[in-house]
Amino acid sequence: MDFPERLSQGYRNFLTNRLPEEQHRFKELASRGQKPEIMVIGCCDSRVSPEAIFDAAPGELFVARNVANLVPPYSPDGATRAVSASLEFAVQALRVKHIVVLGHAQCGGIAAHANNIEPLSPGDFIGNWMKLIEPAVQSMPRRAHNESERDYLTRLEKASVVLTMQNLMTFPCVNILAGRGKLKVHGAYFGVAEGDLLVYDEKSKNFVPVAKAEHAAAIAAPRF
Repeated sequence: MDFPERLSQGYRNFLTNRLPEEQHRFKELASRGQKPEIMVIGCCDSRVSPEAIFDAAPGELFVARNVANLVPPYSPDGATRAVSASLEFAVQALRVKHIVVLGHAQCGGIAAHANNIEPLSPGDFIGNWMKLIEPAVQSMPRRAHNESERDYLTRLEKASVVLTMQNLMTFPCVNILAGRGKLKVHGAYFGVAEGDLLVYDEKSKNFVPVAKAEHAAAIAAPRF
């Protein structure tokens, strides 16, 4: 059997450590089904795990991940749309109360679009998918001659989160429930290197830090 040994060992660790502590929770989830109150739309980047970032237990988060944490605008055209299907299930069936769009630093999809990277295959699936962020590119100031590439990409990563929040509101089920106060849409941005978390503030139109003091203490703490 050529199943990855890393996964086999990880499962053994799960059996030793986590399952004994959460076995009751798993059994409860199996019998009554899932009832998460929060949907997270995140990037499939392996460095940005919503369950790890938010220290979530099984059943707490309904997570949909794709390249660059994007959601296309509402398009009921009969096409197969995985993100739209996940969103529909979360909102209409699970009745989540919050949708969080989780962007992050050093996003490869954002960088590929900004730098016009050559397609990886004839289908250019990534390139075509990343065209969704073009409205975000057009909505923000052009890159200044003295602005670093990293600073520009950070601006685009955050603008893309805001665009996805706007695209979510084109879905009637999201728009109606948000209008009734039964559903809230949030934007967040995770710094991979330092582990900082920013959330989008609608009033100031800026991303502001969460738990700033605790974060500073955490990264300053000695490691043994």
